[in-house]
Amino acid sequence: MTTVFDVPAMELIEKVAGILKENENVVPPEWAENVKTGVHKELPPSKDDWWYVRCAAVLRKIYTDGPVGIERLRSVYGGKKDEGSSPSHKAKGSGSVARKAVQQLETAGYLQKVKGGRTVSAKGRSMLDNAANELKKELLEKIPELAKY
Repeated sequence: MTTVFDVPAMELIEKVAGILKENENVVPPEWAENVKTGVHKELPPSKDDWWYVRCAAVLRKIYTDGPVGIERLRSVYGGKKDEGSSPSHKAKGSGSVARKAVQQLETAGYLQKVKGGRTVSAKGRSMLDNAANELKKELLEKIPELAKY
């Protein structure tokens, strides 16, 4: 069976974001169009569907690294903060964005709480593996040379 590790991350995240758009439990909060994703950013995201992409990325990250807590997700989605003439420093991403994304994925049944954070539930693992399997078939149709891998 094909898993998340067998397909390119960006294509999988885009495919899973499309699946999450159809789920009624995963919806952008009302503040999502105006919020920055961290103190290191100057502007909010420019894409309209950035919330679904972030939720899909969080789901994949928890699948590959889990169990993961909110603080570790903040570190993953952080970046370099521009300090002007001073040297740049690492800044963490928004805790509210990470928390709300994880809570929505948990409500949808894709994540579950465990000691040390959250991990992917059986429903979430099945959804991600099925999406990876479909994506691998699509990639094999486009690029037949990938079959040897």
